[in-house]
Amino acid sequence: MTMSNIDPVTLEILWTRLVSLVDEAAATLVRTSFSSIVRESNDYAVVLLDRDCQLLAQSSQSIPSFICTLPNTIRRFLDVFPRETLRPGDVMITNDPWLGTGHLPDINVAMPIFRGEELVGFSGTVAHAADIGGRLRSPSTAELFEEGLRIPRSKLISNGSVNETLVAIIRDNVRVPDQVIGDLWAQVAANRMLGQRLLDTLEETRCDLQVVGSEMQARSELAMRSAIEAVPDGVHENEISVDGFVEPVTIRCRVEIIGDRVNVDFAGSSPQLPRAINVVPIYTFAYSAYTLKCVFSPTVPNNDGSFRAIKVSAPLGSILNPRFPAAVSARAMTGHLIPPAIMGALVGIVPDKVCAAPGSPLWCVHLAGANGGKRFASTFFLNGGQGATSQADGLPTLSFPSNLSNTPIEVVETQAPVRILRRALRGGTGGDGRHRGGDGQVFEMLMLGDEPITASFMADRLKTPAPGLLGGGMGAVGRVLLDGAPIDPREIQTIQPGATLTLETPGGGGFGA
Repeated sequence: MTMSNIDPVTLEILWTRLVSLVDEAAATLVRTSFSSIVRESNDYAVVLLDRDCQLLAQSSQSIPSFICTLPNTIRRFLDVFPRETLRPGDVMITNDPWLGTGHLPDINVAMPIFRGEELVGFSGTVAHAADIGGRLRSPSTAELFEEGLRIPRSKLISNGSVNETLVAIIRDNVRVPDQVIGDLWAQVAANRMLGQRLLDTLEETRCDLQVVGSEMQARSELAMRSAIEAVPDGVHENEISVDGFVEPVTIRCRVEIIGDRVNVDFAGSSPQLPRAINVVPIYTFAYSAYTLKCVFSPTVPNNDGSFRAIKVSAPLGSILNPRFPAAVSARAMTGHLIPPAIMGALVGIVPDKVCAAPGSPLWCVHLAGANGGKRFASTFFLNGGQGATSQADGLPTLSFPSNLSNTPIEVVETQAPVRILRRALRGGTGGDGRHRGGDGQVFEMLMLGDEPITASFMADRLKTPAPGLLGGGMGAVGRVLLDGAPIDPREIQTIQPGATLTLETPGGGGFGA
């Protein structure tokens, strides 16, 4: 960790400028996207990296896990496409879970940025595709090959020439090709926008991006290490569970603070399962790093320096480090347990910087079929209640630890043959305590159309409530009902027109007795 003599005012101006460039590219992605997942749910991220693939800036509106996964993906592109072989106009692509975000629906796109003949950086985007083929996204799949099209590290565009064969392969393997390909070209547009804006900035400011980037990263690293060093050394343990399948799934963590470093070990967590709730290592690291960043240094903008003091490990063959080709499409159902597990471990030393478990993992519904002879595939998200903190009640229906938005009713009704009958808060579902957990919600819809609809779900905490902290009460569990009767959301369902589907999301845990 080294710092130059660049003055703080200049650094702040340039730092903020880089973040604004990424946000402008993110706006391009949202405004040119075709699917509601990007446009309404904000399931995407845009990043800027230096020529060494070190993160410089991320979009302000992004999924927390993508902060750490996307830079790693771009580094892995270089294993196949070395820097010296890259040319202006190249665009690289993959959705491999072990190289990307942990499941197939997220498509990663990266572009080298050249200033003349000099490679100065990389722009990267990731966005959740409206469909990726295979079975519908569901926790019931048993291996990766059921889950859809896996795109190896490839060039979508090579020296300005589009790989039409690859585009055709993607188009022919998804249910809604116009949405998927439309979003893909929106990602390319955002990458190009970011590249051009960076070149404009370098021309205007005459700054050395490597010097500025190194300074930003060094200061972020110093802030993170100083915050860690301010708390006592020690080992802190915790575990947290959700419903699972035959047996509950348990995440056990051991957080060790040594000077200015944090080591997180997940030994003792559940073994990997023949179900799609396994989590690849990069996703495990991403949500661990995000949690520790929130606890120790939440106000400093994210870049690679923020995460250099963090080490994360999980045993091979565990649910947080599965062997290929484990099923992973519903990996958030397990990965979202990582933040409350770590925060629960740290509550004894930093009680004012953590929150109780939320009423998540995040709930998601995927509807697919045909109506009037036209195929549709629609994904929307519902949030449970936020966990309470030492200072305040948890907010209702707030996504945590992800950053996904509730999908508007009008959008759901436009994209699938359904009518929303009711959407309301589930009053009193947050856990009791000095501060109450946030409430969940009720979402009721009538199935329309002229054919049965295939539905899959990511829905958890139907049996295992979100725990509170320091004597806080547990949140209420959720329910999934079809015509008033409970169904198993872990299995793909076929729903007839005229049926009513009701989703009741869980409440968050309370804080303090």
